[in-house]
Formats: sequence, C-alpha cells, structure tokens
Amino acid sequence: MDRKDNFVNIKHLYNRAGFGISYPDLHQLSRKRWSKAVDKLFMPIQLGAELHTVTVEEFKAQQLLLASLNGKKEQTPEEKQQREEITKTRNEKNRDLNINWVQQMIATENPLLEKMTLFWHGHFSCRSNNPFYDQQLNNIQRDNALGNFRTLLMEVSKSPAMLDYLNNQQNRKGHPNENFSRELMELFTLGRGNYTEADVKEAARSFTGWAYNKNSEFEFNPKVHDDQPKVFFGQTGAFTGEDIIDKILQKTETATFICRKLYVFFVNDTPDPHHIQELAGYFYDQKYDISAVMKKMFTADWFYHPENMGNKIKSPVEFLVGLSREFKVTYNKPQILIQLQSSLGQYLFNPPNVAGWPGGRNWIDSSSLMLRMKIPSLVLNDGILDFEGKADPEDEAVIALNRKAKPKPVKSYINAQANWDQFLASLPKDMKQAELAAFLLEPAIGKKISDLVDRNTHLKNTAIAVTSMPEYQLC
Repeated sequence: MDRKDNFVNIKHLYNRAGFGISYPDLHQLSRKRWSKAVDKLFMPIQLGAELHTVTVEEFKAQQLLLASLNGKKEQTPEEKQQREEITKTRNEKNRDLNINWVQQMIATENPLLEKMTLFWHGHFSCRSNNPFYDQQLNNIQRDNALGNFRTLLMEVSKSPAMLDYLNNQQNRKGHPNENFSRELMELFTLGRGNYTEADVKEAARSFTGWAYNKNSEFEFNPKVHDDQPKVFFGQTGAFTGEDIIDKILQKTETATFICRKLYVFFVNDTPDPHHIQELAGYFYDQKYDISAVMKKMFTADWFYHPENMGNKIKSPVEFLVGLSREFKVTYNKPQILIQLQSSLGQYLFNPPNVAGWPGGRNWIDSSSLMLRMKIPSLVLNDGILDFEGKADPEDEAVIALNRKAKPKPVKSYINAQANWDQFLASLPKDMKQAELAAFLLEPAIGKKISDLVDRNTHLKNTAIAVTSMPEYQLC
C-alpha cells in the first residue's frame, strides 16, 4: 500500500473509530503500517475517564431528604418547596452530566473508548430522572466498552438506571414483570425471532428479586425471587437471572445480533451478511471479547473498500464533537451544547425510547440539514443561531393537549472560540486549498468543490466553507 492510500485509509479509520484526526497525527501515522494505526487506537491511556459530575455524598444526602419527605402524608409548603428544589437540582445535574460527557469526548486522548461508550449508550438505551443513575450507567459502559460483553451486559442489567427504567424493581414472585426480560432479548442480545413469548415469561420469573437499594447498589432479594423450576430455551431448571444471561450468550444469534449493530454503526448502514457472519463467528469464538472483534473489523480489507468510505451520515454528537476537536473549539457557555443536541435530534441521556436513536438517514431532514450547514460557520465565527428545537417524544402528547401559539425561536450566541492559530499552524505551509478540502472531507472531492475552494485566498476561509458543505456531514 502506498503512502497516499495509507493516508486515506487511516483518515477513514479515525473518522469511524473516533471523531477524526489532526493533520500532524495523520501525517505521522501514514508513514507507518496501517496496522500500527489500529494498534494505537487500542493503547490504554487512562486519564480520569470516568464522569464524576454527581458525587456519592450529594446523591445520598438527596436520597435521605426524599425518604423523609416521602414518609409524610401531608407536606408543609416548605417541604413542597424542598421537593421542587430537588427536581430543579436533578435537572441541572442532568444537563451538567451531558455537557461534561460531550466535553470529555472533545478533549479525550482515548477516542475509540469514548466512541465505543457512545455506541453502547445507544445500544443499552435508557432514560432516568436521576443523574447519579445516569452517570453510573455511563461509567459502566465506558469501563467495559472494550472489555468482555458478558461482563458489560451483566453490569448494565444490574444497574439501578436499567432496573428502574425497565421496571424490574416491581418484578416479584407471583407477579412477574416482563419488561426487562423482553427488552433484554429483543434489543440487547438476540433480536426478534430468536426467542418465544414463553421464554420471555420464564425469564421474567428468573429475574424476580433483582433490585437496587437506597445506596444505589445492586441487591438480590431472595424473599421475592421465584425459585421454582422454569423452562427456558427448552431446558428446565430453577434458573436465576445470571443463568438466563449465560444461556442467551450461548446462542450464536447473540453474537450475530451484536455484530450486526456494530457493523451498521461503524461500517455501513446496509448490512453485509457475509462480513457480519465473519465478525460474529470470531466474536463467539473469542468468548465475546469486544476489543478482539473491533480489531478484526478495523483490520479487515473490506472495512477500507470504497463502498464503505464517506457513506455514513454523522450523528449529531459525532458532528459536534468532530468539529470541536478539529478546530480546538472552546465553548464559553457550554449550555449551547444542550441546545445544539436538542435541535439536531440527539440529546444524550435522553433517547426517544428503549430502542434508542434510529440513526442513518433518520438523522437528516430538510430543516436539520440546513441547521447542520449553518453550525460550522457560526461555531467557528462565534455567530448567533435561532433555536426552535425538537420536542422530546414524551412531551409531544402534552404539547398536543395544550396547543398555543407557536413560540418564537430562541436566539442564542454560540459564544465559542476556535483556536485558528493552532489549527493553521498544524497544516503544511504550502498546503493548497483543494488539499485542505480533501483532508476535511471524507468523500472524495470533485471538480466542483475544487474549483469553489480554489477561489479562496486563505485556508481559514476554505475550512469554514468546506465544513459548511453537505459533504461534511458524511464520514
């Protein structure tokens, strides 16, 4: 492989496995074998990766106060005010948690780790009104993002956020709640068609007693666990929740389902059955080692085929993080990151439902494309943007019942600074306008784009023009 091909392939790798790559890093890595570039992605760099927006002390103090308030039949005006303050504080902390994660993705030296955390965040889709639970689940996904899938699945399944979201706190002997067992098989492991309704019911009985305590720790309650025999996948036994998860992982369909989702996220929206089976067989044989299957994907010849390059629409978070990393953007009012996510349709920690964000072409419609094309010039030039925002799916019914005049769009200063000196200094002094466009865009540039950027007299103008093109939305 010549250096030009290596340059293109490594840029593609870092766009998919991370959030892009700087020109000096790309220039340096392109001198080496591309397998070295893959290895670099997996090198462990631990620099306080976990989020600590909400402390354990804050959480416990809040829980004690809530327990005290909940124990009273009648509440004084002061106590009602306390409850409102708790709700307000939680909403603020949820926003802070969101912003802190976005900024961590922008600054990280572990791009693959954060990209995998983003993948698992969508795969194990969960909504919670408790920021401590959200943070806990996010850290579980990050800590195990490149580890073993069984460990990740077990820890996610035992997290307070997921147990609460899918109602397993209410799953008791004699009154099984099937919500968790159904989503476990349909969305997290096997996919539809690979289990029966009877399997869902029997699995639900096995998960009775799985709960969490007041300290936000998993706690098995044997008093409400159904310890009688169950029939699951045609086998009979007094199965526990752990037994159910292990039996699910014994089915090769689980490896296929996970690899299909990985393929769609990292390779192509149109699944290739042969490539997926190649990955799935390896994943299963490697006992669900996530790092192993990701390395196999990134070293496969087909990962670098032209049909798998420049063909995926960036998710809103990938778009915002990639732009911010490339130009070293500082957000003086980070709350703008919340508005941008909401307007573009991917508000972290608030997926539309348990199936997560649909992704692919669903990221783009006529209004969101126009907004995406405005954002680079406004972020890079500290402009003003009108926000109309998209309603949260759970709020749409309320909006429909309370139809009022359409509110005026909110005008917000982006209030951000790109580090142009650092960006321009990272480029070759003799770089041509078309060369910069080719670096910033994943799809190959044609004569139309080349002619357009060649009219510019400064690389800064070219960078703004290129990032404002529809082609910049692809990776």
